[in-house]
Amino acid sequence: MSTHGVRHPRGAKVKAFSATLAKNAFGNVLEKALADGMVLITRHDTARAVLLSVEEYQALLARVPDPLQALGAEFESLVTNMRKPKARMAARMLFKATGAELGKAAVTGARKRG
Repeated sequence: MSTHGVRHPRGAKVKAFSATLAKNAFGNVLEKALADGMVLITRHDTARAVLLSVEEYQALLARVPDPLQALGAEFESLVTNMRKPKARMAARMLFKATGAELGKAAVTGARKRG
């Protein structure tokens, strides 16, 4: 058992086991992961995997932001902006525009974007 540069979120170094030792003494490696929260599995002295306790795994997942919540907030912001008088007027003008007017507006917009 050795240590590598991988650190536990609480700052402690993570104990490392070779893949061979992890295979041959899995019970001991599992007990160490349960006690410390995680262990590192190496192959040819290179970090290859991490074995986490369920508690560490759940704590890791809890730190990941929910992408649907962020998208929901962005959607609400867009809908709020579309309800403003200026946006309503623009929508009315858009639906009344002729094909030629739409084409001219598209070319103008493309030129502004460079």
